[in-house]
Amino acid sequence: MSDTQQRIDELVKNNDVVLFMKGNASFPMCGFSGRAIQILKASGVEPKAVKTVNVLEDEAIRQGIKEYSNWPTIPQLYIRGEFVGGSDIMMEMYESGELQQLVQPPQA
Repeated sequence: MSDTQQRIDELVKNNDVVLFMKGNASFPMCGFSGRAIQILKASGVEPKAVKTVNVLEDEAIRQGIKEYSNWPTIPQLYIRGEFVGGSDIMMEMYESGELQQLVQPPQA
């Protein structure tokens, strides 16, 4: 595993909710990234609970995340180490109620 893949793996596994996006939660730099943030907020996720990774600041991460997930587009959402998808999939899951269930902390 390359250094970049290792960094991505650690981000995904060490944070409950990770969004690889263009920009950050306060200032998304593309419509799809902005939409992903809005969907997470609407699902009840606290903005500070989301680890965002601005792919525009790191070209290695920008390319590496596409290989890591075998998914060609950004944004990419991971919840508790599992790849969820991009903004279209997030929207479908939100509309069905599936995303709201997925983002809830596991019950002890």
